[in-house]
Amino acid sequence: MKLFAASRKGANFAKAPTVHQSQSTMKLPYFKLLFFSLISFSALAQDDLNVTTAYGVVSGIRSATTGVKVYKGIPFAAPPVGDLRWKAPQTPAKWEGVRKCEQYSASAVQPKPAPFMYWSAEFLIPESPISEDCLYLNVWTAAKSPRDKLPVVVWIHGGGFRSGGAACPIYDGEALASKGVIFVSINYRVGVFGFLAHPDLTKESSHNASGNYALLDMIAALQWVQQNIASFGGNPNNVTIQGQSAGAFAVNYLMASPLAKGLFNRAIAESGGAVFENPALATLPLSAAEDQGKKYSERLKANSIADLRAMTADALLQSNGPSWPIIDGWVIPESLYEIFSKGKQNDVPLMAGWNQDDFIGNPPKKAAAFKDAARQRFGNMADAYLDAYPSNNDEEAAIATNNSDRDEIFGSQVWGWVQLHEKTGKSRCWLYRFDRRLPAYNPRSQFGAFHSGEIVYFLNNLKTVHRPWEPSDHKLAEMMSTYAINFIKYGNPNNKGVKPWYEYTPRDETILVFDEVPHPDRLTGQVQLNFWQRYFTSVATK
Repeated sequence: MKLFAASRKGANFAKAPTVHQSQSTMKLPYFKLLFFSLISFSALAQDDLNVTTAYGVVSGIRSATTGVKVYKGIPFAAPPVGDLRWKAPQTPAKWEGVRKCEQYSASAVQPKPAPFMYWSAEFLIPESPISEDCLYLNVWTAAKSPRDKLPVVVWIHGGGFRSGGAACPIYDGEALASKGVIFVSINYRVGVFGFLAHPDLTKESSHNASGNYALLDMIAALQWVQQNIASFGGNPNNVTIQGQSAGAFAVNYLMASPLAKGLFNRAIAESGGAVFENPALATLPLSAAEDQGKKYSERLKANSIADLRAMTADALLQSNGPSWPIIDGWVIPESLYEIFSKGKQNDVPLMAGWNQDDFIGNPPKKAAAFKDAARQRFGNMADAYLDAYPSNNDEEAAIATNNSDRDEIFGSQVWGWVQLHEKTGKSRCWLYRFDRRLPAYNPRSQFGAFHSGEIVYFLNNLKTVHRPWEPSDHKLAEMMSTYAINFIKYGNPNNKGVKPWYEYTPRDETILVFDEVPHPDRLTGQVQLNFWQRYFTSVATK
């Protein structure tokens, strides 16, 4: 087992500017001198919030508690509207003067968000508009000058590639920025706006591809970071991508994409991955995705892409359109399994894991119905499945439903991803499982260590969620965010102030379990995880 002790480098802080007074100024009466001093101080304070990007000057706001500077709603691409709908993101227009970046932009077009299950009102974006004009990002920085060269983390939100946005309160970047990194959160197109493939769109493309516009948005945001983050005091040569759920799937795709090569140096994935072809979440080849796009167009009675572009966003939402990345031969040239198996991925350190109660909420089946469904779906592999997920009574079947969902969608994919990356890459990997059952106000809101529950701990944002937190939760959030900060800074979660997190290797299968008291442990549940990997392999070879 390998441990890492990183040396801390002192920040390079700029010296405070010196104000030189002329002889005439020295002769001014005291009140006039005070008046002009106040004006000068105000101007310096305002200038300190102005940052020059490649497209124009932006101004932000400063946190009264931490001093972190916040810039919200910075355009990283042109609005993907009109003829730019279903095209790769274009360079944003330049502007004159100072652009105020004090409020979040609109989120991508999606159905109106509403609370359900464990995604309660505390996780929603309050009164946030939605619009196709959504390609904006947000920056939190405590840098004193561009010379600080702080590490950068780019947050990719979840939402099943159908919903979500960077303005969600739990994604606030102030807490991590106050610990010495620059936090960037991004929007990207979701649903049919981010993933429609169609033969006519493929013909439009100079790359003979269509369908992965959301991934291209993420790549454009990372290119913006490379071009501009130094002006905010960041280091473009030390960038981490971090995502949860669909954001974690996106991290997996970005590690596989040749277009993202050199745009990031580390990766954090929370509950998501796509190295195995799951029939329920298939990464279709371009031809199949184009057929899917044609059927979508026919449902809307559109005769051309021009007809589709002329429709309102609301009209396009009415029909269930494509909403998943595809193998387009350009952004994603092969299946992720092939890319990682051949060692063609972007080889960066990886920190990944899933949650103990990461199930997706399918209603539990009775024992008899559970067994019947297993035999219908898995055929000659049904006995192995039922051995892995016993269902001798209705109570066992309910537990098996949840555990099966968790392992199929999240556990087996993350585990397989880390295994492949550790085998074919040169970079190191760290694996976790989040077991902390979040405190709840009443039994109806108790969902255990639920999907997305870990976010507020990794980002140290308990204050954004209204729950009866216990002292152990605050300690856990401090520790998990410290692991994240260490990884963002050094490419390794270990450093002073945290318990050892042993590197993952298939030989000893050591993971870190995040609970009230975090602790290293042997990975459990390999029988279940191995079943899913065998099943996915059998499906892929048919």
